[in-house]
Formats: sequence, structure tokens, C-alpha cells
Amino acid sequence: MRDKSAKTPVWKAIADALRGDLAEGRYIPGDKLPTEAALAERFGVNRHTVRHGISTLVDEGLIRTRRGAGAFVAATPTDYPIGQRVRFHKNLIAAGRRPEKRVLDVEQRAATTGEAKALDIASGDTVCAYHGLSLADGQPIALFESLFPLAYLPDIRAALGNTSRVTEALHAAGVSDYTRASTRLTAVRATATQALHLQLAEGDPLLRSSSVNVDETGQPVEYGRTWFAGDRVTLTLET
Repeated sequence: MRDKSAKTPVWKAIADALRGDLAEGRYIPGDKLPTEAALAERFGVNRHTVRHGISTLVDEGLIRTRRGAGAFVAATPTDYPIGQRVRFHKNLIAAGRRPEKRVLDVEQRAATTGEAKALDIASGDTVCAYHGLSLADGQPIALFESLFPLAYLPDIRAALGNTSRVTEALHAAGVSDYTRASTRLTAVRATATQALHLQLAEGDPLLRSSSVNVDETGQPVEYGRTWFAGDRVTLTLET
């Protein structure tokens, strides 16, 4: 028989209470939990006891902590296939997520040597650079930069002024269809600016994708670089 005099450890009671908050939707994936000090005041305990309770939820995969940033509700990584036809909105909708893009900047500038090589243009030729933030269900999952050759797509900047979707902008600029010609994946660390946009800590892991898209004639129409939050996206390479 159970000893009725046995008491539940306080740290376990805190973990149970927070687990209940998650189950009831008080906090949703991506939300930041109250600080240890706030939780200590709520439960009438010291911060060490709160930390013990949170660590239990971390072990269960319900909570993730970031040094200097706090504790956050863990989100299920978004499945994101990378193949010949990569379409952000379609990919996220297929994964059951709500897609959103926020435009950060659209500018004209000279292409670097590497960018020019990817786009098959001369170094220093003018490109349209489109910078933005991709979100799934309101949570930032990636930063991106798309470069378009203005000599080949003179109307692309105006098209991007009317839509945040690259596919629609390319179509308006005269590209009826395009496919992925190459993709390169690299593991990198988040810079301070990237961390700010992605709500991460500086130095957190990112997956950088560098890719070239071509039209039906094989002409490069977009050179893209995307920095995915490492714990929020599962990239699947399709053949």
C-alpha cells in the first residue's frame, strides 16, 4: 500500500503544474516561460527548486533553454523538403503549418564574385537583393536572401513590391516556371543580428542553404541563401 504520509517533492509539483499549463494551452510552442524569479514567486520556493522542475521538462523534450535567453516551449520541427521544386508556402501548408513571410529589405547592389558566378553574370553586375524572415505558425524559422539578375529580370524589383512570394514575383517578371539546379547545406553559428531576428541566442546552430534556381532554358534566375533555425526545421533532400 502507498504510504499516505509521503509527499510529492516540490520540484516535481512545479513540473506537474507547468506540464498542466502546456496541456491547457496557457503557453504554446515558441512562447517564453516566465523567469525563474517569477516562477519562484508564483510557487513560493527558491530559484534552485524552480530550476530543478524545469530541467525535468527539458529532459522530456517539452521545454528548451537557451543560455542568457530563458526557457521556451519546444516546438515540433517543421518538415521542409528540398528538391527540384522548392516552394516555401506550399511546403509549409503541406506540413500543416501556417506560412508567413516578412520583408526586411529590397535593394539594388553590385554582385560579388561568388554571387556573379552562381547567377552566370559578370562580377559587379547589378542584382536585386531581397531580404526577409520566414515564419511557421507565427514562429521565425529562417532568414533568407534572394538575389536576382536585373539585366535578365528588369521588372523583378517592382514585382517584389507587390508580393512577398518569390514564385509570384518571378511569374510577374516573366518567369513562368523554375526549378532548383543546386543546393549546398552548411552548419553555421548565428550572428548577433541573425539571433535577434530568429529569437535565438548568439552562437546557436543554424543550417545555411545556398541554392541556384533556373528557368526552363537553364538560365539562373535566383541565387538564394537561407539560414534555418537548427532546432525548428527538419530538412529532407528529395531526389
